[in-house]
Amino acid sequence: MTAHAKELISYAKPPRPIAALVPTQPSSTLRAFVTGLARLGYNMASLLSAAGVTSEQLEDPDGRVPCMSIPAVIGEAMRTRPMTNLGIKVAAETPIGAFRLLDYLIVTCENVSEGMRQLARYLRLSEAPFGVEIHDTDDPVRVSYVGIQDSFTAEFEIGMAIFHLRRETESRLQPQYACFTHTPDDVKEAEHLLGCPVRTQTPWLGLALSRTSWELPLRRRDAVLQSVLVRNAEEIAGRLPERNDVVSDLRRILLTRFAQGDSNIESVSRCMATSVRSLQRRLASRGTSYQEVLDSTRREAAGRYLADRALSISEVGYLLGYSEPAAFHRAFKRWHRSIPQEFRLAHRPPC
Repeated sequence: MTAHAKELISYAKPPRPIAALVPTQPSSTLRAFVTGLARLGYNMASLLSAAGVTSEQLEDPDGRVPCMSIPAVIGEAMRTRPMTNLGIKVAAETPIGAFRLLDYLIVTCENVSEGMRQLARYLRLSEAPFGVEIHDTDDPVRVSYVGIQDSFTAEFEIGMAIFHLRRETESRLQPQYACFTHTPDDVKEAEHLLGCPVRTQTPWLGLALSRTSWELPLRRRDAVLQSVLVRNAEEIAGRLPERNDVVSDLRRILLTRFAQGDSNIESVSRCMATSVRSLQRRLASRGTSYQEVLDSTRREAAGRYLADRALSISEVGYLLGYSEPAAFHRAFKRWHRSIPQEFRLAHRPPC
């Protein structure tokens, strides 16, 4: 099994009922991933069970699920049937319209250039914890994804952009290359799936398009419908809170980095595209500190992980970034006034 597969499997743990401070996201995002995996032959009921989400929650248009539900679903898929380049393959099974308003804001534009600008402008409608930057003074034009922390999401987003743009340009779009900051499981297969060269371990994540591809018209371009969609998007965006919830953003990033053993403030600040001093200042304005958020995030995650009896206590400690079991035991006793074994016994599910 590849190291990437093991990384994904490490997330296969069912989240528990949503606590007040647990970061959440729209259920529609989880629905897109679960539907794509089901089309690849994975059992939807097993995926939802791993996420701790019901089918009713999944279909609720206004529902919200824990952010950890998506890593849990991907981890369950890789545990039951490992598949190389899973993110790209799920993207290939995800139709236009899975992300509703955002998708149609893009495909009704005049050309690829305008469509990608709409993606960058309105990505926040999906509450994605990352952004898109367009470097159109470069040749080729670079579309860069900033803030993505895991390989599955990186492959999914690049795959979605290429597959959908190619479809909407009637197969005329030909990226010059795709860049990944990691190395996909099977680079040759990734190149075959994406239909372009793949560069790995690059300093930026995204795709490069020639000027010709950048100006290709989209087959469903519709100026009237586009104006209606933009008005709706602006109205919805106006109701969304500003992306200044630094505590939620920090917790989301920490949850993805614990198992990598790299949760120091310098590395996390870089991931959040800010400086250490700026991050500390923003946290102070919320009445907390980096260490307090780190500690509370680990504490809540520890309780959820220990409730999953498929994970050994040493594995839980590893997933939380502790290299030594003794350090995890000391921290856990400080948080819960009991050792992990006692906590697990006290929270044993009824027979």
